[in-house]
Amino acid sequence: MAYSPLSTIRRAASLAAGWLRSPKGNVALMFALLTPMAVGGAGLATEVGVWYHRRLELQSAADSAAYAAAVALRAGSDQADFTQEALSAAQASGFDPSLGTITVNNPPQSGSHQTNQAIEVLISENVPRFFSSIFINTPLVEHTRSVTQFQTAAYGCITALDPKAASSVLVSGAAQVTTTGCSIMTNSLASNAVTVQGSATLSTDCLIAVGGVSLTANVTETVCKAPITQAPPVADPFASVPAPPIGPCLNSTGVPAGPGTYCGGMTIQGAQNLPPGVYVIQGGDLKVTANANVIGNGVTIYMVGNNSVQMNGSATVNISAPTSGTYQGMLMMGDRTCTNCSSITETLNGTASSLMTGAVYFPKQSVNYLGNFAGVNGCTQVVADTIVWNGHTHLSINCSSGGPKNYASYEAVRFVE
Repeated sequence: MAYSPLSTIRRAASLAAGWLRSPKGNVALMFALLTPMAVGGAGLATEVGVWYHRRLELQSAADSAAYAAAVALRAGSDQADFTQEALSAAQASGFDPSLGTITVNNPPQSGSHQTNQAIEVLISENVPRFFSSIFINTPLVEHTRSVTQFQTAAYGCITALDPKAASSVLVSGAAQVTTTGCSIMTNSLASNAVTVQGSATLSTDCLIAVGGVSLTANVTETVCKAPITQAPPVADPFASVPAPPIGPCLNSTGVPAGPGTYCGGMTIQGAQNLPPGVYVIQGGDLKVTANANVIGNGVTIYMVGNNSVQMNGSATVNISAPTSGTYQGMLMMGDRTCTNCSSITETLNGTASSLMTGAVYFPKQSVNYLGNFAGVNGCTQVVADTIVWNGHTHLSINCSSGGPKNYASYEAVRFVE
């Protein structure tokens, strides 16, 4: 039989037609046609996933940068310093400055938080294209933005440092406590870190606790709408103040004779004028007896070890801290190195005309206000392990024009946009 190319072609065409009419042929053809589309779709989906993942990474970098910058701003850093802090935090979170830009604005240039306490971070980066570059050759640019703000709730004038004590700030009995221009703060994590009970009344700018509050008496907040709980703890505002040096014994009789070291404690009776200076008391307590009348300006009293201050309720005490020098604003100070001193109580008592202006600082001891002691029209700051007002105490603290040392009672950095 002779070979015929035409017959071969016709036979091949007939076989192809038959194959295409079969189900298997249809499937194969569709597979051949759709495979490039499926591969392309899968590639594009993978690329979009890569873009989305990178956007999340850049958002995390912007958040880290904004937080770091706000913390630096809160600490007093200038534009150059907090911008560098932002860049370092962004790089640590995966941002590459060679691939994009970072901008740090204070105040933010847009949004609803354009204040000097807010930081805006903008990050832009060119994201590489892969499969999509077949269709589009312009680069894809990802933009992220984060805004943080640090908040300060007034200044502090009453601060309890104990991190665990229940009722570390306690107002009870018939005590009446008013602070103007400053807030009450406790570092305690206890659920009742602040307790106001009985027939007591408390009025303050803000009531702030790392833990919680238990308020069953009359409480008024003039700045904050409600107590701030689960707040960040504050650092000891007087931690940098050096302890006064302990010199040779001025006397051991306990009779005041001017500034110096008293090795047997000190007892104040009758009328007594304390000359300006630092009084170091060790080997006994500081006792202000009944009907004593104590006057002194520019005075700092330092209690060494586990010795305490004991003021009688009928005493009148009008003393104020130095207005300059190392112990500017420091009226009374407890020993920071004292061990197991949380049970030591500094009892501040006196007549309604008593006035103590300055900082009462006992970081390891408890301060108890009893009786009729009042600090009318003066700014008394109390920083202690725990603080108690009891009995019929009438205490008025006015720090509206500034106290011995302004310190923030609440500073928290939060994301706002």
